[in-house]
Amino acid sequence: MTYELAQVNIARRKYPLDSPEFKFFVDGLDPVNAVADAADGFVWRLQDEEGDATGIPFFEDEWILVNMSVWRDKDALTAFMYEGLHRELLARRREWFEHVSEAMATLWWVPAGERPTVADAEHRLRHLREHGPTPYAFTLRSAFPPAA
Repeated sequence: MTYELAQVNIARRKYPLDSPEFKFFVDGLDPVNAVADAADGFVWRLQDEEGDATGIPFFEDEWILVNMSVWRDKDALTAFMYEGLHRELLARRREWFEHVSEAMATLWWVPAGERPTVADAEHRLRHLREHGPTPYAFTLRSAFPPAA
């Protein structure tokens, strides 16, 4: 069986979506999503009718933004994460998002063609928080290979 890498990362906003303090971040969403959609190894991303995920609830907290996507492998995801506008937004995340001590991102393998749900992602992130990195839910620094 062939597997693809699912990822979720969340962040708790400091400001409303329409606030002046959050404008640079919000204005960057469409360009970053377009780069992701065209990236080598990109498979799928969670989005609503607006083309992003800003209106999709996570952990029943309206201040949390969720980003969830599926990639060919860890190398493809990593290449996207640390380049271009995404890198710039990532470097400035503390301006817009609260510091949280709990894990805010996790990875897991899905059978090729399977698309994870928000409930799947919430469960995987809770698992990582409770058990640390395992083949079920892990991080970029503690990655596991797909099941044989």
